Amino acid sequence: MNRVFIDLTHLGRHVTGIERVAIEQFEKVRFDGAELTMIRARGVVSMILKQQILLPLLAFLYPRAQFAFPGFPPSPFFALIPGRTILYVHDTFLLTRRADLSTKARLYMAPQFAIAVRHLKRFFVNSEKTARELAEHVRPDARILLYRPAVKNHFGLDASERFRSAAKPAPLKIVSMGTVEPRKNYAAALAILDEIRANFDSDAELHIIGRSGWGHEGAAIAEHPGVTVHGYLAAEDVKAALEAADIYLCTSHDEGLGLPLLEAQFAGLPVAAPDQPVFREVLAQSGTFIRTENPAEAASAITALLSTPGSRQAWTERSMRNVERWNDLADDDFRSVRTIFAEDDRGFANTAIEGRA
Repeated sequence: MNRVFIDLTHLGRHVTGIERVAIEQFEKVRFDGAELTMIRARGVVSMILKQQILLPLLAFLYPRAQFAFPGFPPSPFFALIPGRTILYVHDTFLLTRRADLSTKARLYMAPQFAIAVRHLKRFFVNSEKTARELAEHVRPDARILLYRPAVKNHFGLDASERFRSAAKPAPLKIVSMGTVEPRKNYAAALAILDEIRANFDSDAELHIIGRSGWGHEGAAIAEHPGVTVHGYLAAEDVKAALEAADIYLCTSHDEGLGLPLLEAQFAGLPVAAPDQPVFREVLAQSGTFIRTENPAEAASAITALLSTPGSRQAWTERSMRNVERWNDLADDDFRSVRTIFAEDDRGFANTAIEGRA
């Protein structure tokens, strides 16, 4: 059995999309021919020490071991052993959207990510969109493998009551999930809400579920008429908010995947998202695609969707079929990658580390 160390030092008290991917796709699965050892941390200082000191030390102590990084990019040391290292890439924003990064991300994560992308030879990615973008930055002989996350009903959502809801909800309840930070473009969500309240439903509500990130927009968003910012919620509270909503709205400037959109579909929610390739990849025929730069048009599309006779049952069925479609793709991906740690491509890696020792 090949020994594999999995870096889970980024897992903390709040489990969101990236954390769930690490848990579900590395901690809870078995890779053929691999003995997995999870490396965890408590607190930021412990995380940094284990990422920068312990994991490189383990690479010296176990010269045949492999290392996987499903969250934070690895220490620059791992550029010396590219054949023993695999990085899961959730998006390329650390390279391509620096203006949307917090100071910590710019100073700590971005430089390490740039080094890893230039030097490593094996990558997992969460979407075809991420694969295309990553391919522009990696070395010519790098391998990029799709390892899309299966979406599970983490919140215990139940769509059965949605068929009984009123055809024209009053007040209309919109829900969004995601950290309150500039990239999520909640300004567009507020503009769409304002259009709906001005022209269709004066009592319409927008409920935002997500912790506060960097930036100064949080207070203004929370004070906006019709908006409730819930912060990070326990699973049972997320369940209540999603099942009470009429539509899920995403207005992000960009995403590597958009896992919450799929998770919300377990509630039978119709989903409105920007008309971008990543959202069409995730939602296929189950999405309503909007132009966030045109809030009046987006508001009309949302209200028309919810006012159509029989729309609740139709969109619920589309949502559930899309979850099944996505999970079939994720299952295919795992069958393709489950032997990755059993592959014997460490010859050049061992030569590289010994040559530099």
